[in-house]
Amino acid sequence: MTETSLLFVLLGIALFALFSGPIGRGNLTPPMVFTLLGLAMSPVGVGWIDLSLDNRVVHLVAEITLILVLFTDASRINVRDLMRHHDAPVRMLVIGMPLTIAVGAVAAVVLLPELSLLGALVLAVILAPTDAALGQAVVSSPDVPGRIRQALNVESGLNDGIALPALLFVISFAGAHGVADDTNWLTFVLQQITLGPVVGVATGWLGAKAINAAIDRRFLSHQFCNIYLLSLAFIAFLAAELIGGNGFIAAFVGGIAVGNTLRRANEEIYEFAESEGQLLNLVIFFVFGAVMLPQVWDRIDAAVLAYALCSLTLVRMLPVYLSLIGKRLRWETMTFLGWFGPRGLASILFVLLVLEQAELPHQPLIFDTVMLTVALSVFLHGLSALPGVRLYKAALRTCERRGDDLSSEMKPVVAMPLRLSMGKASPSDSRQSDSESL
Repeated sequence: MTETSLLFVLLGIALFALFSGPIGRGNLTPPMVFTLLGLAMSPVGVGWIDLSLDNRVVHLVAEITLILVLFTDASRINVRDLMRHHDAPVRMLVIGMPLTIAVGAVAAVVLLPELSLLGALVLAVILAPTDAALGQAVVSSPDVPGRIRQALNVESGLNDGIALPALLFVISFAGAHGVADDTNWLTFVLQQITLGPVVGVATGWLGAKAINAAIDRRFLSHQFCNIYLLSLAFIAFLAAELIGGNGFIAAFVGGIAVGNTLRRANEEIYEFAESEGQLLNLVIFFVFGAVMLPQVWDRIDAAVLAYALCSLTLVRMLPVYLSLIGKRLRWETMTFLGWFGPRGLASILFVLLVLEQAELPHQPLIFDTVMLTVALSVFLHGLSALPGVRLYKAALRTCERRGDDLSSEMKPVVAMPLRLSMGKASPSDSRQSDSESL
């Protein structure tokens, strides 16, 4: 990334920060703003920035961002509370996500017949994770019942880490990662997905135990706690890579271990994520607009557009409906959960990972489809967040006036911190009830 490009990014971030309050009260989201800013600076716009997709700095920033996203998202999830109180997102992850990959692959075979089955699976896995920050009003508005907000929030925090091993499995099977012909691909994959978690657990658990002891003895200052957590994410990544495991999986598992061992997890990790992680997220969406979208501008056709729209609707919504059967949620709620499954940061980072580590047939088609799907999601989900919240609130009020049973929607849950795009939300409440939100 050239000095000029970096200057534009930093100026954009500074200006956005100055006006983040008024922007946050409207329909504009940070991904929308920085995607448009990047697109305006690209050859499609004024042409002030012309970077190659092969630029090493672009991939380095993407790798660093993916490490931080995996680590911090996982660190917010309290496993005990997840299993006790968050049955809806567990269903969406355990049942809905595999169904999303399966339906997405079938749709790719039908709509993009030139793709092989492996290519269709790669595309489906890349687009399976969701990014709740693209429709931030949905997971932060008190007009949405806490159980529903938390379902989307928890799903978004975990599904990128769950999708990653599936992506590695598929692209390894396709001959990625430079595995030699005489190497058993299954052995390679098992090594990646076993050594990574072992290193992640060891790093996260030992690191959190050390920080607990340091805080108890007043050895560690508040400011350096965040720096320490930052170092743990990269220690897990590099240690796993050195012994043949997958560093990204190690970072994700390490985040879970830290979040469930660190006694002050909510406060410290929340501040850590808000300061370091969000800066890189904005840079990625700027790169998305300036470098990635211009690559596909002239290659979009009806088939790619059809799949992108299908991915945001049928491929997402049908598995959500099926996964929530028996949870006594109303169809309005399941539709709301189904629509607000934006594709964003994880899909961008995953496709860059595939470009760097894999050589798949029809790889440009996979890239183009992911780019268009994410672009549509950035704007469709961003612009529909506030209207969607209002419509959902009105629908629940109508149900309440009719005397319909809303106990499933209003079931109190233990909240977990959010990954935000702007502003600062309060840390998680211990337990919340939403009977007054309507």
